[in-house]
Amino acid sequence: MPVNPQDTNTNAYVKWFRHSTPYINRHSDKTFVLMLPGEAITHANFHNIVHDIALLCSLDVRLVLVHGARPQIDERLQVADTFSQFHNHLRITDSESLRLVIQAIGEARTIVEAALSTSLPNSPMHDADMQVISGNFVVAMPHGVIDGVDLQHTGKVRKVNTRSLNAALDSGAVVLLSPMAYSPTGEIFNLTFSDVATHVAGAIKADKLLAFVEGNGLSDSEGNLIRQLSLPECKNYLNEHGNNISFDLQQAVSACYLSCLQGVQRAQLISYETDGALLTELFTRDGLGTMIYSGQYEQLRTATIDDVAGILELIRPLEEQGILVRRSREVLETEINKFHVMDKDGSIIACAALYPYGDMAELSCVATHPEYRNGGRAATLLQQMETQARKQKIKQLFLLTTQTAHWFIEQGFVQGKIDDLPIAKQELYNYQRNSKIFIKTLI
Repeated sequence: MPVNPQDTNTNAYVKWFRHSTPYINRHSDKTFVLMLPGEAITHANFHNIVHDIALLCSLDVRLVLVHGARPQIDERLQVADTFSQFHNHLRITDSESLRLVIQAIGEARTIVEAALSTSLPNSPMHDADMQVISGNFVVAMPHGVIDGVDLQHTGKVRKVNTRSLNAALDSGAVVLLSPMAYSPTGEIFNLTFSDVATHVAGAIKADKLLAFVEGNGLSDSEGNLIRQLSLPECKNYLNEHGNNISFDLQQAVSACYLSCLQGVQRAQLISYETDGALLTELFTRDGLGTMIYSGQYEQLRTATIDDVAGILELIRPLEEQGILVRRSREVLETEINKFHVMDKDGSIIACAALYPYGDMAELSCVATHPEYRNGGRAATLLQQMETQARKQKIKQLFLLTTQTAHWFIEQGFVQGKIDDLPIAKQELYNYQRNSKIFIKTLI
C-alpha cells in the first residue's frame, strides 16, 4: 500500500510538536530580551520573525524587543548629503545630524511596531492582538570625551527604570525599545542597541538574551557551527578570533557575554536570515545557533594579602586613565586591611577601601572590572562599605572623584567642598587633579 505524503508530513509535525512540549513549558512566564539589528528590519525574513514573536507571546513569554537602526541612519544621512564620523566604532552624533538620527530611529521603530500590530485573517498574525508599549524606560548619559574626541549626542545607558518596565511586561505587552534615550536634563542621546539590550537584560534579570545576527552564529576554524560556549570559552573566542569576525557579530557576541556576566543564564545567537531560526533555537534540542551560558559563582569578602595582585590588575587601567590615584604594591600591601573585594571564581572583579578620619571616613579606590559593570555589583559593594563604616561608628562618608559623579549622586551622595573634609584630608587635597567632593551621611 503506497504511503500518503500528507500522512508523513502530519506524523513529522506531531512528532515535532510533542518533542517541543518540554521547551514550551520551560519558556512559559520567562523573560526574554531580543536584539533585532536594523539590517533585520529590512530583510525579507523580517515578517517571519514577527510571526514567531507573536507565537512566543501566545505561549506567555515576556518579551522586550530592542531594535537597531544603523542602516536606517546611514540612509538618512546619505539622502541629506552628509555622513557620520566614528570613534571606536561609535557614531559621533553632532547637533546637526541628531535630527536625522531621531527621524531614522523613529521610522525603524514605527515599522517594527506596525508589524507587531498586524492582525490579518488567514495569516500567522490572525487574532494575535499584541499590545506594544514603548516609553522612557531607559535613562541615558553622555559618553563624553574619549581619547580627546567629544562624542557629543552619542550616549550610553545610565540606568533602567525596572519597575515601570516590569509593569508593562506584567500587563502582557511586548516592550519595544529604541536605541535612543533621554537624560534627566532632557537631552536626547543616540545609543547602541546592544548597550540598551545588555543593560535591560541585566536590570530585569532576564532569563535569556536572544541576539539576531547575519548567519547562524559562531564557527570554529573548520567552518562548523559552534553550538555552545561557556563564559570562559566565549572570552577566549573573542580574544583569539574577535578580529576575524564582522563587527556586527562581534558586537552581538559581546552583548551575550556581558549579559551572562550580569546574571542572565543563557544568551543565544540566532540568524535573522533563516525562516524559523528563532523557534528552532528555542524549541528543539540541537537548535540552529550558538548558545553562550553562565554558571559561575561570586562572593563579597574582606581582602587579604593574597588579593594584592588581583586588585592591582583591576585598578591599573583606571589609574592610567587618571580616574584613580596611583598606588604602589608596597602601599597596597600595608593598606590591604582597608579593602573589600568581590571574588568570582578566584578573580577579583570589584574592590573598595575605607579610610577612617575620626567620625568620618573616606571611601576610596571603588573599582569594578569593565566586563562586570552595570550589574549592580558596585552598589552591593558600596552597601558593604557603609555597613563596615557604621560598625566603626562612622557618621559620614566622603569621596573624591573626577569622572564618576553621576553614579555617586544616584547612591545618595551630595556634593561638598574642601572645607567639609577632615583637616588631615584637606592638607592632602591635590588641586591639580581638581577632584569633586561628595559626602553621604549614614543613618
